[in-house]
Amino acid sequence: MLKHTLLASAAVAILAVPALADTAEPRRQAALERLGQLLFFDPGLSSPPGQSCATCHAADAGFAEPDRSLPVSRGVLPGRTDSRNAPTVMYAQFSPAFHFDKNEEHYVGGQFLDGRAATLEEQAKGPFLNPLEMANPNKASVVEKVRRAPYAADFDTAFGPAALTDTDQAFERVAQALAAFERTRQFAPFTSKYDAYLAGKAKLTAQEKRGLRLFEDEKKGNCAACHPSQRGPDGAPPLFTDFTYDNLGVPRNPDNPFYKLPPELNPAGERFVDLGLGGALNKRAEDGKFKVPTLRNIALTAPYMHNGYFRTLRGSVVFYNDRDTKPRCASDWVSEADALKQQCWPAPEVTANVNDEELGKLGLSDSEIDDIVAFMHTLTDGWKPAPRRR
Repeated sequence: MLKHTLLASAAVAILAVPALADTAEPRRQAALERLGQLLFFDPGLSSPPGQSCATCHAADAGFAEPDRSLPVSRGVLPGRTDSRNAPTVMYAQFSPAFHFDKNEEHYVGGQFLDGRAATLEEQAKGPFLNPLEMANPNKASVVEKVRRAPYAADFDTAFGPAALTDTDQAFERVAQALAAFERTRQFAPFTSKYDAYLAGKAKLTAQEKRGLRLFEDEKKGNCAACHPSQRGPDGAPPLFTDFTYDNLGVPRNPDNPFYKLPPELNPAGERFVDLGLGGALNKRAEDGKFKVPTLRNIALTAPYMHNGYFRTLRGSVVFYNDRDTKPRCASDWVSEADALKQQCWPAPEVTANVNDEELGKLGLSDSEIDDIVAFMHTLTDGWKPAPRRR
């Protein structure tokens, strides 16, 4: 059976910000992180103003898209949407730099759902210049907004005098500050009930325990094959992703407004096919593959999959369970809700490279599906034990 065997601990090497010299390093690092926080929440850095990083990565939504009315994220310009569901930024700091693992023979790491940015710094630059997101025409436009921002002087504190003078260098520093903020504990608190359980400070319910057993059972859910759930050899907490790429056979999403964008933004119209990693690398053997997401805070980050096809967590697990045992729907344009009612699944958006060895016919009962979903709810950060009764 195909197995994703990357050790979770191998992925925990944080992509550190280059060391700041002298004894002032901790102070300057703190200044860099504070600056990144100001940039992350500043809605004045889009064109026109009105959209920040936090617009599509909200803290109360697991740093994912908070607007559940669409399966993908809106851009700052009216009527524009991206083609993909904005993933969580939480725990993204642990993704290794994008590379090909010769031993495992697959691609690993990077940022964005297709790995096109090798690091957090590279990822941070993308939304600013994306016409479907923050829609700035160029780097100079972004830097000029930063120069006029009330925190502009903070760049000199973090980087030294005249930090914003050179446009190209200033843009790199904006990205560096954002990445520094995204590497703070706020984005990786490890405060879920499951973390407390691993530390011996919480007990799982009977249903949650059953869900964990199914999650890890290679002959049942086998979820842990791609979403490692146990501590690494060095004691590092599990990240619930191995940072690899898979084509799960997810259907087209008929509710995705990207299909209806004008030709200058989507030349293919309804014929648009998202090739994922294959498109980023221009390699057909990787078509349809998207980065395995962390399951931490999964209960907060609906909708699911690259195109937001699944509005419910349970529907996602049902799909994993019986994708290959239910009949194909008569149409490729069937929503999750209608597919569940009709007891069918539409054809995959990309039929090549579908993973049919680890999912598609798991043989889970309805109660077992509920158990796995119950377990995944223990992965939400911010858990606190119930107060004791007096």
